[in-house]
Amino acid sequence: MINWRQTILNTTIERTALTQLVTNEQYARKVLPFIKKDYFSDKTERTVFEEINNFVDKYNKIPTQTSLEIEVSNRKDLNETEHKKVVEVIKTLKSTDVDFDWLVDTTEKFCKDKAVYNAIVEGIGIIDGKDKDRDAGAIPSILTEALAVGFDNHIGHDYLLDSDSRYEYYHTVEEKIPFDLDFFNRITKGGLPPKTLNIALAGTGVGKSLFMCHMAANCLSQGRNVLYITLEMAEERIAERIDANLMNISMEDLHDLPKQMFESKIEKIVKSTTGKLIVKEYPTASAHSAHFRGLIKELAIKKSFKPDIIFIDYLNICASSRFKGANNVNSYMYIKSIAEELRGLAVETNLPIMSATQTTRSGFVSTDIGLEDTSESFGLPATADFMFALISNEELDELNQIAVKQLKNRYNDPTMNKRFVVGIDRAKMRLFDVKMDQQNIVDANQSEEDTFAEPVFDKTDFGEGWKV
Repeated sequence: MINWRQTILNTTIERTALTQLVTNEQYARKVLPFIKKDYFSDKTERTVFEEINNFVDKYNKIPTQTSLEIEVSNRKDLNETEHKKVVEVIKTLKSTDVDFDWLVDTTEKFCKDKAVYNAIVEGIGIIDGKDKDRDAGAIPSILTEALAVGFDNHIGHDYLLDSDSRYEYYHTVEEKIPFDLDFFNRITKGGLPPKTLNIALAGTGVGKSLFMCHMAANCLSQGRNVLYITLEMAEERIAERIDANLMNISMEDLHDLPKQMFESKIEKIVKSTTGKLIVKEYPTASAHSAHFRGLIKELAIKKSFKPDIIFIDYLNICASSRFKGANNVNSYMYIKSIAEELRGLAVETNLPIMSATQTTRSGFVSTDIGLEDTSESFGLPATADFMFALISNEELDELNQIAVKQLKNRYNDPTMNKRFVVGIDRAKMRLFDVKMDQQNIVDANQSEEDTFAEPVFDKTDFGEGWKV
């Protein structure tokens, strides 16, 4: 807890801040949006701050001592003693010469410290059962919000004056996570950029998890650090699929593989990549963005692991940090909130997130899935940056193919290469490019003469020459 020295320091800072708020308009404009009344420990200082803040909000100027005294006298929540103390504090607010930059920095540190302190107290209250609306799962989110407190010095992009920086932005190559599938690189202009939420839409058993496991394996083969969060299958089942993909053998043969050969293959994978893959399992509907945020921090501390991309398998069976359970809110709001929280996590961590969602019942049997077939919430595609459908039928199964249809694309024109097919090897949990002359779906904007380039990343070395 806060010792007596810190108490005196905080009181001094509080009085200094209150003084500057009524005597220094530049300071007031700078810090008022970030200071909360809860940061003031004593009711007297808290009351003075409330009146200053209310005055600025109402009149768009800083108050005088006289106006503050009048406003305070109109309050009904103060007894005579409390009113006298508040007026005494107001009378002490005399202009002083203080370095502006130091003042702002000191105020920012004060706000950060108080936010963290209040968050800890709030967390203890939740643990002690004093908060009936939230459980312990809300604590990581509360602490994260407190740790993020800070003064934002950026006031926006000046279109005319900041043209040079805008030009530099146009000519800076954005760091992306590329696919090993040509058409996916075409439609995303080279892969998935950071701060994005990307969604695969498909029915049960079509290939949502297969797609993500394949992509996770590809990212690992690129030397990327991959975090795979599963809420549906066990960690071992996900690892099994990635083993089959990287070793280029069927899952059936994987189980018959002698230990020595298995270890040899793993050793070769280790030598072939500088990346790491962490698979973390949560019970269905038990974990939300705050849990994932805590996991990322824990991995950084315990394993020095920072992911380059996050896979969440899958969105519909995540929980929401805003709502205790789906029973208390309609499905539209619940799924929408999950999507917004995951995209917020992507922005916060500066990473792409890849997830999936189920189709509706009508979408499951449809041969032409659209956004209207998104299960439970149309708010999900509204939040996602990139969304596509995976479609399977008997004809495609016979060809060992799966169809892809763009549904939403913030990276490129979604009408270009709107539909295409990719090869699928379900036994080995792999996807592969299909040449143009084998495409059975040709978009109006595609050219028949257009040919596929070689895959960006070739993983044949991972499994080449190994036979069971």
